Amino acid sequence: MTDSGPTTGGIDDLLAYLDASPSPWHAVGSSVERLEAAGFERLDETVPWRVVDRGYVVRGGALVAWHSSAAAGPATPFRIVGAHTDSPCLRIKPRPDTGSLGWRQLGVEVYGGVLLNSWLDRDLGIAGRVVLHDGGIVDIAVHEPLARVPQLAIHLDREVNERGLVLDKQQHLTPVWGTGTPANGDFVEWLAARLDVTPGDIAWWELCLFDITPAAVLGADQSMIASARLDNQLSCWAATTALAGSPPPTGHVAMIALFDHEEVGSESTSGASGPLLSTVIERIVMSAGGDRDAMHRSLAGSTCISADNAHAVHPNYSERHEPGHRPIVNQGPAIKVNSNQRYATSAASAAVFQRACEQAGVPWQVFVSRNNMPCGSTIGPLTATALGIATVDVGVPQLSMHSARELCGVDDPQHLANALAAYFAG
Repeated sequence: MTDSGPTTGGIDDLLAYLDASPSPWHAVGSSVERLEAAGFERLDETVPWRVVDRGYVVRGGALVAWHSSAAAGPATPFRIVGAHTDSPCLRIKPRPDTGSLGWRQLGVEVYGGVLLNSWLDRDLGIAGRVVLHDGGIVDIAVHEPLARVPQLAIHLDREVNERGLVLDKQQHLTPVWGTGTPANGDFVEWLAARLDVTPGDIAWWELCLFDITPAAVLGADQSMIASARLDNQLSCWAATTALAGSPPPTGHVAMIALFDHEEVGSESTSGASGPLLSTVIERIVMSAGGDRDAMHRSLAGSTCISADNAHAVHPNYSERHEPGHRPIVNQGPAIKVNSNQRYATSAASAAVFQRACEQAGVPWQVFVSRNNMPCGSTIGPLTATALGIATVDVGVPQLSMHSARELCGVDDPQHLANALAAYFAG
């Protein structure tokens, strides 16, 4: 079979995307950069919409973009790829200045299901969004070693290797970021200097700590990728790449929906449980002259691929995986199945993704978790429930999920992008 993959992208582009996206807002910016280079136009949610063939909407750390053709009618079905921009991390509290005994520290809040030990002894930068008193919003990313969560020396914890590391989220994860006596205003003064504003100009912030180590291809055979936020910015990159490189679709609207807050339940204005996707779909239908009936006819014929990374079989813990359903790196994306609806995959929706893989010449696998080891969930069931769209959950196999630095195969990101491109084009 021929490869129907996108004309843009590549592993170097993925690495650049990951390095430029230390927060959900930066991930949106990275996707916007690629979409605008392909001719996509931003629409404002606060004004009436007109018909555009290539458009996108940004709401906080979320993005919805679509590609249609002049022949698309108001009841044209959608082919949607969903993913999420956020990753588990440590976020800086509103009043972060703390510390004692000669150390200046930053108060942080654990965001999502963080693999806590992976954040120890790493050089951490700061990234996110700052709101100014004049209403301005500024994104900031400081790729410098600013903070560190130091681990207790083995001499003071002699049994750590036998007992296992136990971390208290409140007590043990407060990073150091300087020496001396902490004072109220230390952090806001530093932040203001970085933004070239006064401390009084800053009203609020949403800021993440992140590992500043760049994404990299590794292995003696160069067969792996190590990076922060592979879950799930890898899928965001693949979806963006596929949409940006897709030809005008015939008989459907190609769409991507990159949501925020998946790691904490998706219940927000920019999360998958919110109205963002349904609102955008409705406005596209209405701007094309349709009504509510046309929208429901459109949804009835629509499909969705929920792309969120899968658990590759771990060579040191193979007993944790279900025999016969253990994804292997560099052997293609996995179709994720759970009869208890933690994933939205059905037989019919699985066949949709399988056909896309076959059209693209991409291998695919199946992931099912053990009965005594329940799996997580994704935006797939949320989208299927809210909109009644047939949905399949898929993902690139990876190790170290929710670590500060994760691992996947070098071939699988492009496999996923090519399969999504075939899905949009088919």
